[in-house]
Amino acid sequence: MKPMEFFTRHKRFWLIAPAVVYIGFFMGLPLLQMAYVSILERGTNGGVNWGSLSFDAYISFIFDRDLMDNLIINTDYLQIFLRSFELSALTTVLALILGFPTAFYIAMQPQSRRNMFIFLVTIPFWTNILVRNYAWMLLLRNGGLIDNLLNTIGLDTGGLDLLYTPYAVSIGLTYTYLPFMVLPIYASLEKLDHRLIEAAFDLGANKRKAMTRIILPLATPGIIAGSILVFIPCLGAYVTPELLGGGKFMMIANLIGSQFGAARNWPFGAALGFVLLALVLIAMMVYSLKFKKLPENAS
Repeated sequence: MKPMEFFTRHKRFWLIAPAVVYIGFFMGLPLLQMAYVSILERGTNGGVNWGSLSFDAYISFIFDRDLMDNLIINTDYLQIFLRSFELSALTTVLALILGFPTAFYIAMQPQSRRNMFIFLVTIPFWTNILVRNYAWMLLLRNGGLIDNLLNTIGLDTGGLDLLYTPYAVSIGLTYTYLPFMVLPIYASLEKLDHRLIEAAFDLGANKRKAMTRIILPLATPGIIAGSILVFIPCLGAYVTPELLGGGKFMMIANLIGSQFGAARNWPFGAALGFVLLALVLIAMMVYSLKFKKLPENAS
């Protein structure tokens, strides 16, 4: 077989091979290394004892040991995971509330203006996330821009007391990941056939019914994709909870970072990372199976 014929027959393999090698080397190998670290014994002065296998890191996620070396339930880490999921869900809802009208407005504009609006949506990515979070600290703190503005118009707040709260963290996360909600929804709405909306109005539908019966169902793929793109990164957010939360409202990424940093408990940090990865993969599998069965149920 000639080399050209071999390449032509296996063209798909050769096209994806560089990406597979890249992902396998820069993501697969580190994951394998972290998986190995998570089942090792913690070193006396930090790090790990290479070769000493132990599952204490996974046990410590739910259990702790008392003075008699008996296992007792410890829900501290579970509460941090629950808090992270709650804040991520709240951020996703806020991003959807703000992102859908924005994407719908852009999609309804003439083609000549859409590119400009998409350009404006992506402008925040030009600035480092650290700078953006420091800007929100100046906006949300007592005596900040928002507080002074409210006092100027006659609303005496007595201090917003908003900074270093879960609400400040959620506001920062929403601002950071809002474009990830707008762009997928816009991609779905851009393909919307306006004749369907006109037909709905001709058949007696009002604006609410046209929205719920025509626009929202057709935008569902974009809404789902945007929700995933917002929810999952929020679970791993580190900078925003650290700055806007002031260290008072630790999330999963902050907990993992502290284990590799101040606590010097590498196995437990690696185990926490894999617990988070497992939860996300399970949620994605459940979601995939659920929506895969929808067409069968509908038929």
